[in-house]
Amino acid sequence: MKIDLTDTTASKVNKALVKGRRAIGTPAVGMVLTLVIVTDEENAYDALKAANDASHEHPSRTLVVIKRVSRSPRDRTQSRLDAEVRVGADAGTGETVVLRLYGEVADHAQSVVLPLLLPDAPVVVWWPVNAPLDPAKDPLGALAQRRVTDTYASEQPVRELGARADAYTPGDTDLSWTRITPWRSMLAAALDQVTCEVEAVEVEGEEFNPSCELLAMWLADRLDVPVKRSLSGGPGLTAVRMDTDCGPIVLDRADGSLATLSIQGQPDRAVALKRRETAELIAEELRRLDPDDTYASALRFGVDRLNSSGAAPAVRGAEAAIAKAAQAVALADAAVARAEESPASDEPAPEGPPAKGEAAGGEAVDTPVEAAAKAPAKEATAPAPLKKAAAK
Repeated sequence: MKIDLTDTTASKVNKALVKGRRAIGTPAVGMVLTLVIVTDEENAYDALKAANDASHEHPSRTLVVIKRVSRSPRDRTQSRLDAEVRVGADAGTGETVVLRLYGEVADHAQSVVLPLLLPDAPVVVWWPVNAPLDPAKDPLGALAQRRVTDTYASEQPVRELGARADAYTPGDTDLSWTRITPWRSMLAAALDQVTCEVEAVEVEGEEFNPSCELLAMWLADRLDVPVKRSLSGGPGLTAVRMDTDCGPIVLDRADGSLATLSIQGQPDRAVALKRRETAELIAEELRRLDPDDTYASALRFGVDRLNSSGAAPAVRGAEAAIAKAAQAVALADAAVARAEESPASDEPAPEGPPAKGEAAGGEAVDTPVEAAAKAPAKEATAPAPLKKAAAK
């Protein structure tokens, strides 16, 4: 059942919800949460379809907030709220309200959403696209216990991960993190089967896919080993290789659906690792509404630390060698300066044993300080490990 309301208010929307439930013969409310979807007109259909599919597992009231951009300056000064109320078969197993905000009311969406929230029920806000840099400080995000974004939908996913790390608040999560749940489970199960120590890891996947970076950061954070991020043609994540002291462990998924797990000394096994739809990802996020500490730890590890985790000791050793060489050059320069500033004596030197710095026949011989000053200073060059680290 659908009820269209034009130029309406939140109070009229609530009355339409009650009317719709009575019309289909289900006056009781059996929903467990409120899902607020903040999107645009272009992506509203796909987001609403995914939410309706997820509602079969989590009956909820879904509020779709669409901020419509007015075309003329006159329309921007006129505020209007249009709503579409769906109950019954048209709304999955819950209720759906599509809110279209025009004019100045679009800047105060929280005032429209707040009266429509289910009482005493958790609130989840999901931005399929165009998520704010700090979801917790967004007016709508401040109403929620859980805030879901998707860095895969951003123009610069890797840079977006850095912004998410800087503004992280308990309750934030990312569908790019949800996508790698099967990978994390499979890799953890593979390591449980062996007693080897992991020495290095390589994560391979397509470019501009933040799930690859998140998986690499999770492995580097948990295993405390160097992790290399390499590129492939996709789709998505394609392979993870862990080098251990007992041999390599490889999880390879070339076609995006079926993967092969290879462990040294064991036969290869085929495992299902298909790419999941958005509805499955949202349903997984709605299963737990508490803060995800594992995601927070992996996110704060930092993308810039990938591919260089194992170079730190070499860099420190090279820096120490450069500092030592610079100190030696400085000491030689100071010795030359002192030798030049010492006053020359007008009195003839007394006869006797040859002075220090003279040969027996009276020929002048350079002192060690003068010899060090005349010798060409060796250029301080970084050792090979530093060059390799810089090249990486």
